[in-house]
Amino acid sequence: MKEERQALRKAKIQARKSLQKNEIREKSQQIAERILASKEFQEAEKIMIYRGIGGEVRLDVLETAKESEGKQFLFPLCLPERQMAALAPKGDDAWIPGAYGIMEPVPAKSILVEPEDIDLIICPCTVFDEACNRMGMGGGYYDRYLPKCRKAVVAAAAFEIQKAEAVPMEPWDRAVSLVFTEKKTYRKK
Repeated sequence: MKEERQALRKAKIQARKSLQKNEIREKSQQIAERILASKEFQEAEKIMIYRGIGGEVRLDVLETAKESEGKQFLFPLCLPERQMAALAPKGDDAWIPGAYGIMEPVPAKSILVEPEDIDLIICPCTVFDEACNRMGMGGGYYDRYLPKCRKAVVAAAAFEIQKAEAVPMEPWDRAVSLVFTEKKTYRKK
């Protein structure tokens, strides 16, 4: 199964990379509009998102949308031993390039938010299926962190091109409740 997972992840990362920058921007905008319109987003106060790199869905428009007034946005900080924390940056100078070249909040210039206080988490993903199974990049950061987020609705943001017939799941993999794409919102049944 390991080889099957690696091959599927590699194929979907390649598919994502095949999108042009303007396609990524347009499709990300459509995904953001779908997220903003969702009941899960509207009811959430503390929302964990990520800074997209490469071919990932860009979620930065969520931070400035009028629907986001009064909401607190949190971002992942990669820690040793593939652990993660959620931080709310306190300004534009609260960012540095972190693990894997991803912009991360500077702990001294951010507020640490406990996992059990998060209402909505929108994860990146490389592959998903209609049953809302997802695979990330393979580091396991989210798989280790999500079980601590007891009240959070967990979603993923992805392009339709990343959809697979079925994602082969390992025991440690965590399915999400929703997957937002530019075409539709998939909900776990």
